[in-house]
Amino acid sequence: MKSTFYVFFLITALLAPNLMEGHEAKFLKTQLHMQQKKDSVLRHVVLFKFKDDAPKEKVKGIEDAFSKLPSQIPEIADYEWGLNNSPEGLDKGFTHCFFVSFKSEADRATYLPHPIHKAFVGLLEPYLDDVLVLDYWVQ
Repeated sequence: MKSTFYVFFLITALLAPNLMEGHEAKFLKTQLHMQQKKDSVLRHVVLFKFKDDAPKEKVKGIEDAFSKLPSQIPEIADYEWGLNNSPEGLDKGFTHCFFVSFKSEADRATYLPHPIHKAFVGLLEPYLDDVLVLDYWVQ
């Protein structure tokens, strides 16, 4: 019985550093991931495809209205937009790309139902044929 205990103790002593090393590596990796997410940016990507008969002045007004949102909704950390100019022909009719950045998911959660954002969506809807939205944490 005593020798069984010693064998068990010896195996445990030999394996413990390896087990701890794996645990430490996993812990450090988790901590690094949490730090990266904390320091990262939550990107809200919005693509618009306007109706063929949408008046150019209305589309321009929508562009201007979207560009005003960062000054009206403090949770928006950063904003940029542009028009598609890809030569690949894979845009499926989407012409406008908007990047709205947030520091946290809580900021995005405040933005989405915000009355000013909702008013913007109401302005947009009559002229919109399709929309695509993707959100991601910047890696």
